Amino acid sequence: MLLTALLVIVESGVPVFYRQERVGLNGRTFEVIKFRSMRQDAEKDGKPQWAGAGDTRVTRVGKFIRKTRIDELPQLICVLKGDMSLVGPRPERPYFVERLTQDIPYYALRHGVKPGLTGWAQVRYHYGASVKDAEQKLQYDLYYVKNHSWFLDLIVLFETVGVVLTGKGAQ
Repeated sequence: MLLTALLVIVESGVPVFYRQERVGLNGRTFEVIKFRSMRQDAEKDGKPQWAGAGDTRVTRVGKFIRKTRIDELPQLICVLKGDMSLVGPRPERPYFVERLTQDIPYYALRHGVKPGLTGWAQVRYHYGASVKDAEQKLQYDLYYVKNHSWFLDLIVLFETVGVVLTGKGAQ
């Protein structure tokens, strides 16, 4: 993590971390922390947007830390604080939650469990950058909400290792 912080600083300066409000258990918001993988002016127009394939806002170091999921490691702090779990639906930004809740039936049900660093949707579906992708990922999130258990969590954690090692689904 120290090496990652140094690489971020050398390439694009400070801040090293990216903090952002996300929606968690029962719709409660919390602040998520990640290594910064995009230019500092990534959303200079103030409008939230999903990262897409070949997103020009992502730095060179950012491409590597996203592919290897190193950018997610600071979220362990959120796990220790109790805002997140190791496994659960990935937390989304309030802007997108509001939009997706209006567009996709049952979207809010994914907030029935704590969000996670990794999840069933992350190991089963590629990176999503659209409402259609969110709709597909919701099927996996709802399966997890209904069936979550220690055994399913172990399966997700095991498969996450494979995703990290292969870079599958990274954006």
